[in-house]
Parts: sequence; structure tokens; C-alpha cells
Amino acid sequence: MSRNKTVKKSSAAPGAAKATGKAQGKKSANGKLYAAILAGGIGSRFWPLSRETTPKQLLKVVGDESLLTSTIKRLSPLVPSDRVVIVTNAKQAEIIRMHLSGGDDKATSPGYVIEPAGRNTAAAIALAAFDLYRKDPEAVMAVLPADHVIEDGRPFRAALKAAVKAAADGHLVTFGIVPDRPETGYGYIKASVRQFIDIDGFGVRKVERFVEKPDIKRATQYLKQGGYYWNSGIFIWKAARILEEIKRYLPDTFASIERCATPEELAVAYDGIKDISIDHGILEKAKDVVVIPASFPWSDMGTWSSFGEILKPDSDGNIVKGRVVDIGSKNSVIFGSDRVVATIGLRDMIIVDTPDATLVCPRERAQEVKEVVGVLKKKGYIEHQEHRTVERPWGTYTVLENGDGYKIKKIRVEPGKRLSLQMHHYRSEHWVVIAGAARVQRGEEIVDIALNQSTYIPRGVRHRLENPWKVPLEIIEVQNGERVVEEDIVRFEDDFNRK
Repeated sequence: MSRNKTVKKSSAAPGAAKATGKAQGKKSANGKLYAAILAGGIGSRFWPLSRETTPKQLLKVVGDESLLTSTIKRLSPLVPSDRVVIVTNAKQAEIIRMHLSGGDDKATSPGYVIEPAGRNTAAAIALAAFDLYRKDPEAVMAVLPADHVIEDGRPFRAALKAAVKAAADGHLVTFGIVPDRPETGYGYIKASVRQFIDIDGFGVRKVERFVEKPDIKRATQYLKQGGYYWNSGIFIWKAARILEEIKRYLPDTFASIERCATPEELAVAYDGIKDISIDHGILEKAKDVVVIPASFPWSDMGTWSSFGEILKPDSDGNIVKGRVVDIGSKNSVIFGSDRVVATIGLRDMIIVDTPDATLVCPRERAQEVKEVVGVLKKKGYIEHQEHRTVERPWGTYTVLENGDGYKIKKIRVEPGKRLSLQMHHYRSEHWVVIAGAARVQRGEEIVDIALNQSTYIPRGVRHRLENPWKVPLEIIEVQNGERVVEEDIVRFEDDFNRK
């Protein structure tokens, strides 16, 4: 597998691999386990915390680690990080790489499979399967979303071990979460009544059908009837095996990806790839899909209402986090940040406050938050893209004001860090040091700027900001020009390998 590139063309088509049936599975039962983590979305139902530059999987909403970091660590030691690939787009890959490594190029960091565009999970899984097959034709791959919460990794890993054994025998395996309530927010899996095989105490069952998200009446019937499980969206199979099914049921997707040898070819091919989920495209049609009933604590963190599943409510049923003062509210989710949020007498409401945006909605309409993000895009508001304070590998910047032809930022550079050597086509910049001291390269000139001193960077001039000292550097940056956007950066040198 080539890191950060699309898969290379192989002389042998993976679809021709005879990996079906138990005989082939037994022959290759010792195939290594890899993980493909799907991390291409932004989790728009978690706006205003989730933005394009801070997608849901990078949020630390539960505990001290991001959802993505927890997903990777949960796999260890079954899947070391060098056998993990993250399936995402180029823009998200840069953000994720920075998040996971802190800017350092670590040998144990995961690999990346880059999609040129979002085409749902069938295409993403196909691309990852080709990548892994070409590295290891016997690879067993676990497919996991990046943003699920599984607080106890031990029962998850036990179930994963059983799933790997089933996958080695040629089965397409999924986890079905044992339901504890009638839930309308999840899809369901209907399993056969009889146990198919027993693996390490897990009663593996054949999948009879996949069921769309039900209404409350049908969800209650499923719970009472038994044999129905929540669709976890976690899958385990041999890479060669899923490629066979993709070739059978989505032949155009298979052929389009198989023939691509470069990112440019893949970008052209993706224009014609069908936008369909792996469930609809493959699993609803395949004949050898099995489910392992799993009882590990799980949440897909789909909406703000999901917090009731993973955080303990107070005596009034409220989930409260941050600087919140509440009087008499019940069954509400209230998140504060820098400023105090005061609430009185709420019933079944969601309040999420950030420095630049606030969400207020009934809990029963939490699914519609995604539509708010769509409206923000149409109106040209930037609040769907980034937070007021944005993390960078060298520190942070905070947008203080943004107007027609100008932008004012507060920039913090950590000790020993520096920005890229760069240039702007459309704007000039004026810097004033408000804490620490700055080393500035401007053209061929290098100067040190002390507290209260300033410098000017004309448009089109190569420049770099650096903090070689042991205390943080803070500056106020005033941008002026035709366009004051983050895309107006041409990098010539960069310590963090950004383009």
C-alpha cells in the first residue's frame, strides 16, 4: 500500500481471487487483520461544534480523546496503527494527519486512502479493499466508522476476534448491537432464529434482511419479537471476498476503481461511480452475510440527542456540560463554552453554545440540524466551515473580525514552531507582537520583532513567522486585499509537509 496515494494497478484482478467458501478460508485463516476507518464526513448533525475544519470525529465530546483517536486505540493490540488506513478526502486527510500526529511525521501513524469525492460507503470500502488487497492478498479488513463511541474496548475486541475467524472462512460479517429499547434512529438487522455456528461463545447467525429505520410502533414490535439487532455499521471480511461481491453487484464501481493507476485517473472515474451505501449496494443482495450479536456498549453519536446514551443525566434528566446555570429544566441537552449559558424551565430542548454560533432546537428535531448547515452554505456564512479559533500544527489563530476586504486575527505560535514559508496573491498583512517575540522572514530579510513592535508584509512577498524562543508568541494580524480567505496561501517550504 502506498501511503497518501491511490492504489496502484495490479496485473491480477482482485475479483478473480477464489476467496469464497470455507475451503479457501481455512487455507488463509492466518491472514493479517487490517482496519479501514471511514472518516470522510463532517458530522453536520453536530453543528455548531462540528465544522469542516473540525469534523465530528475529531471532537473530544466524550473524555479527553477525540472519537477518531479512541477508535484507533480501541483496535490495539489486534490492529497496530501501521495496519490502519483512514479513508477520507484530501482536505480532511491533512486535518486528520495534523490532529493525530501533532505535526510530527511518526512512523507508526496510519495510512490514508484518499477519495476524490464522496460517493457513500460502497465506493469508499471498495477503494480501501483494493488498497489492502494489493498490499496483502490475504488481508482481513475491519471497516469501522470514525465517530462511534464504544467505552469499553475489551468486549469489542473479543467480538472482533470471533468476527475475524468467521471472515477467514469467507463470510461477510457484521456486528448487530443487542437492543435495549425501541430505537427509531438506527437501522436494524433481522437475523435467523437458529444459530449458524459458534465461535468463541459468540452465536453467529445468518442475516435474513436489513431493515430501514422504523417508526416507534415497528421498533417496539422488533424488540418484543426478538431476533432484531441495531445495525452497527461495523463490518469484517477478507478484502478479496468483498471485492468479489462488489464486482458481482456493482460492476461499474469495481471496474472504475480497478483500472485507475493515478489520483488523476481516480478523480475522473469517481464522476461516474454510483452513490450508494454498502448495505444497499452489496449486503442486501449477497448470500453469505452473517451477524454476530454484540452486547458491548455502543453509540453511533448520530445527533445531539445521543448524549443521553453515553453521558449520565442528572436527576432531572439533563445532560449539562460547560459554563451552564440552569433552573428547573428537564430532559434537555445544554452545552456551554466560554461564556455562561443560563437556562430556565426548558423541556426536552437542545442548547449548544460556541463563541460564534448557538443552536437551539427541540430534542425531537435533532436530526434536522444537518439542514441548518445546508442553509448556512447557501447564505455564504462561514460558520459551517470553521470555528472562530482554529488549530494548526504550529499553534492556533482566532478570527476577531471579518469584513469587506479585511480580516483581523489573533495568532499564537508555540515555542519552537514556525509557519510555512509562504506568499499571498490577493492580500497584504500587518503584524503587531502582543506577547513574546517574533522572528520574521520577509523576502531575503530576517528580523526579530519584540513586544509592541510591528512589521508589514506586502502582497506577493515570500514570508515566514517563527517563534524560536521558549515562551508562546502572540501577534495581531490585519489582512487587507481583494480576497481575505485561507485558500490564498502558496507554500514554498513547510515543516508539516502541507501543500
